[in-house]
Amino acid sequence: MKLYIAEKPSLGRAIAAALQLSIKGRHKNHRTHIELGNGDVVSWCIGHILAQADPEDYNADLKKWRMDTLPIVPEQWQLKPISRTRAQLTVLRKLVKQASEIIHAGDPDREGQLLVDEVIDYFKVSKSKKANIKRLLISDLNLPAVKRALNSLKPNSDFMPLSISALARSRADWLYGINLTRAYTLQGQKTGYNSVLSVGRVQTPLLGLVVRRDQEIAAFISKPFFQVQAHIALEENEAIAFTAKWQPSDSCQPYCDEEGRVLVKTLAENVVKRIDNQPAKVSKLDSNEKQQAAPLPFNLSQLQISAAKQFSMNAKLVLDVCQALYERHKLITYPRSDCRYLPKEQLKQARGIVNTLAQSSLPCNKPAQGANTALVSKAWNDKKITAHHAIIPTEKSPENINLNTFEKNIYLMIVRQYLIQFYPAFIYQQTKVTLLIAGGVFISQAKIEKQQGWQVLFPISKKSLTADEQEQTLPPLTKGQILHCQQGELLEKHTSPPQSFTDATLLAAMTGIARYVSDPAIKKVLKDTDGLGTDATRAGIIDLLFKRGFLQRHGKAITATEVGIALINALPEMATLPDMTAQWEATLTAISEKNASYLSFMQPLTNTVTEMVYGASQQSFAGLPKVAFKPKRGKGNFKKKTAKKPAKKSG
Repeated sequence: MKLYIAEKPSLGRAIAAALQLSIKGRHKNHRTHIELGNGDVVSWCIGHILAQADPEDYNADLKKWRMDTLPIVPEQWQLKPISRTRAQLTVLRKLVKQASEIIHAGDPDREGQLLVDEVIDYFKVSKSKKANIKRLLISDLNLPAVKRALNSLKPNSDFMPLSISALARSRADWLYGINLTRAYTLQGQKTGYNSVLSVGRVQTPLLGLVVRRDQEIAAFISKPFFQVQAHIALEENEAIAFTAKWQPSDSCQPYCDEEGRVLVKTLAENVVKRIDNQPAKVSKLDSNEKQQAAPLPFNLSQLQISAAKQFSMNAKLVLDVCQALYERHKLITYPRSDCRYLPKEQLKQARGIVNTLAQSSLPCNKPAQGANTALVSKAWNDKKITAHHAIIPTEKSPENINLNTFEKNIYLMIVRQYLIQFYPAFIYQQTKVTLLIAGGVFISQAKIEKQQGWQVLFPISKKSLTADEQEQTLPPLTKGQILHCQQGELLEKHTSPPQSFTDATLLAAMTGIARYVSDPAIKKVLKDTDGLGTDATRAGIIDLLFKRGFLQRHGKAITATEVGIALINALPEMATLPDMTAQWEATLTAISEKNASYLSFMQPLTNTVTEMVYGASQQSFAGLPKVAFKPKRGKGNFKKKTAKKPAKKSG
């Protein structure tokens, strides 16, 4: 008997439906599995059905939180059943024992790989049976796509590095969270802070980013700075004019800030007077035709960032909407992807997908009609594909599917990002002219569109552009040509404080964490794709910080609460900076790519946790507010006192 183990019931049913097309006999639907006509079985997990054991599961004495028992480092790691899914685990145990062959059908990502692997390991499957396990990778729940996947099974052993990476992440979160939360909570209690100081490997550095941004804004003092703009015209035709911006020379730097902005008004006023009604010589002229290829299709993080900017949707909402589009409506491929590339094999479905979209009544129909599937963008790159690919629309028609506003908006964003892969490049002429006026250097730039290409799907209103973003037109010029500076203009501006984080910028900070890493050596190690958390976990981490009362919203702005600020101020700097965690994330990625080992990650982490536990005993927590608490009996942690009828918490 072949046993297919899916991650969720919806995926299991999709697999069974595809298998039944080629199997004679009646199938039987059970609550926990589906028996096919030939005796094969499709079953499923219900998400995670196993969890890391608690400290007291290793030693009953560890139920009580005490400093002298830290750090807690299991010699032999254990998993335990999650109570609400214990019945499903029992059924799987029986089916795995009966199976002659197992097909792993977890979601096509790091966590999905581990989720089913750990169930198989928990049942102590024999080495011979384990060696023959196949891997089924499904990123589209529609019948044709599932059938194609069933014909492309791979050895499950090929994905072991992915599973080891996820296992290391899971154990690292346990080690870091359990030990440091206990250590800092116990120290906080000594100064009267009688509530849990929750610390996490990813959540705490993320909270630290927000707290430091808030502090920068609070400490910011706006300063005026000055620019000089020259109004230039052709000597033979004063009506044809453009502007050029003054570039302060090296001798002016003592009067500028670190960004080269002039801070002394009299200096700028002097330049204005000197250039009035003066000749302007073209000293340098650069004009080049440039091409801009279409942006890649979305992964989850980029989709969340774009949706936050365009529709003010938070990361958790975007993920929930994507899951509905994937599981319920079957309109998009697997959404928890960190990849922005597509396998070349997918090109076979491109024409069908585009034709389906062209025939729909949604606003994407005309863009689909203009797409040219003969064009192949840089998105199709097999070398960039791991267990999953970018999020794209499926071959299923969106007609007669009742999508709510959120679902429709996200679906159309995904569709547009896919369709632009079949549009030509945006081509423009970039011109930069350097002028010499009264000994000063002035620069003017212009961009002339030659081919709109894929940008036809991204119309931009001129009203939405700032003065700096609006392009000006330059007349035909030649090097050495003498123009006329009609007058100089003094522009007084003011420095702006950093912007508070929003859903979009906080996600962008997590994905591009190298920008916020202070250690130059670590910054050099990190790649552009290394970040805090994963595409699948970032929404949950941000949501957790809100639920714990560490973050709050003011319109679109995300700021730290008083408790969040107090927590970061009380913790050692090492725990609040992204440097260490970002480097660990890079190592986890390296494990999944076979470029690092489990031990190379876990041993340094264990040593660091041990050092931080010791450091907690030396840390002052005097600045924390006093919070009343009521111990949870037998749980070893604490909760705040509440009124008899507490109000319901919002998400």
